[in-house]
Amino acid sequence: MDQPMRMKNNGQISIVLNSQKRSSVKDTLKHDSVPQSLPQEHVALKEIEEELGSLVGMEEMKKMVKEIYAWIYVNKKRETIGLKAGKQALHMMFKGNPGTGKTTVARIIGKLFLKMNVLSKGHLIEAERADLVGEYIGHTAQKTRDLVKKALGGILFIDEAYSLGRGGEKDFGKEAIDTLVKHMEDKQHEFILILAGYSREMDHFLTLNPGLQSRFPLVFHFPDYSVDQLMEIGRRMLEEKEYLLSHDAERKIREHLHSAKNTLSPMAFSNGRYVRNVLEKSIRAQAMRLLLENCYDRHDLLTIRSNDLMFNKGTSE
Repeated sequence: MDQPMRMKNNGQISIVLNSQKRSSVKDTLKHDSVPQSLPQEHVALKEIEEELGSLVGMEEMKKMVKEIYAWIYVNKKRETIGLKAGKQALHMMFKGNPGTGKTTVARIIGKLFLKMNVLSKGHLIEAERADLVGEYIGHTAQKTRDLVKKALGGILFIDEAYSLGRGGEKDFGKEAIDTLVKHMEDKQHEFILILAGYSREMDHFLTLNPGLQSRFPLVFHFPDYSVDQLMEIGRRMLEEKEYLLSHDAERKIREHLHSAKNTLSPMAFSNGRYVRNVLEKSIRAQAMRLLLENCYDRHDLLTIRSNDLMFNKGTSE
């Protein structure tokens, strides 16, 4: 996509994260229009930027967070001199495959909005279909209301939200959707709802209630990570745990990621989560190897070798 951020006809702002296509003219304009240094009073933004900076990729998300901050901050300045400062609902939709950073970004947004007094608590309530859908008439609405109540002052994050619409007309999932839509309107400035899931399924989900699409002014697209980005995620994970890969192990895991990305379904290949699972299993395999070899010098304790790597069954090694 040549334009990572665009306004749709329905008023939604659509953002693509990790977009690697760039226009040099557009870059120049963006560079000139966004101040590169901020006054000391913007400590909240600086802290959030540092946290976002620790994430691999997501360049468009990092820019968008700054823009949301600027919009809220300037609106407060307008209020102080008596200008109109409309309160926009900040409900969001995150589209993308598993392991692309959706939950992590939701937590960071909660922290930012807490620091800016947009949210009174900034906490994140994670939910899925089973947390909202009940077993009898009226049960679903009550469960959904209870979840919204817990999320007041913070963010309600519903992963695989499209599953609420999978049961057909008689399924209680539709009741959960209708209840959410009502609370999004009635309490739109008391909490933020973030719905997350696969892009295609989420597009269909929006058609299930006529009021859904217009209530999500911010739509974020989370593309899959490249192999280079996945290697960087793995390197940072290991560095944090004080491990490193041997040259042969690094080559082997890179080859494996190329193969896995091309052969596994999006559900089976969970991006950053997939890398983490491989490395955690490999660390346990390394521990067993060292125990059997009775080798515990510093280099051995630090190094994950190629024969320590543990890949999921059904993927090529």
